[in-house]
Amino acid sequence: MRTRKVVLSGLFLALGLLMPFITGQIPEVGNMLLPMHIPVLICGYVCGWQYGLVIGFITPLLRSVLFGMPPMVPKAICMAFELMVYGMVVGLAYQRMHYKKWRIYISLLLALIAGRVVWGLVAALVYGLLGINFGLGIFLTEAFVNALPGLILQLVLIPALIFSLERANLLEK
Repeated sequence: MRTRKVVLSGLFLALGLLMPFITGQIPEVGNMLLPMHIPVLICGYVCGWQYGLVIGFITPLLRSVLFGMPPMVPKAICMAFELMVYGMVVGLAYQRMHYKKWRIYISLLLALIAGRVVWGLVAALVYGLLGINFGLGIFLTEAFVNALPGLILQLVLIPALIFSLERANLLEK
C-alpha cells in the first residue's frame, strides 16, 4: 500500500508541474483557474493527508525551480504553504469524517478555506518583509474574487472524480 501511495504521489506531483502549462504560463489565467491546486487536492483524497501535505509543499517550489513559474518570491513560497494545507486538510477531513454522504464536499470546502487563510497569512508576512502592502482588500481580491473560476472548477471537478473513484472501488469509502 505504501509503494502505491508513493507512486501515485509522484503522479500527482508530475501533474502539478505540468497542468499549469494548460494556462499557457500566463499568470493571470493561472491565478483564475488554479491548475496546480487540483492534483494536490486529489492527492490528499487518494493518498492521505501526509502525502497531500508533502506534495502540496514541494509542487510550487519545484515548479518555480524547474520552470521559473510561479516566481519563487513571493508567489511559490506562499503557494507552498497554501497547497500544503490543502493536501493535509482535505486528507484529514476526508479520512476522519463519519458523515459519509457529504464528506467529499465538506472536506474540500474546509481545505479551500483553510488553505486560503494560510496563504493570506504567509503572503502578509512575505509581502511585508518585502515592503509591499498586503491588506485585507488585496487578500480578499486575490484569494476569492480573482480565484473564483478556479474555486468553482475545483468544487465541480474534484467531487465528481472522487465519487467516481469511490464507485469503482479505487478509493476507500
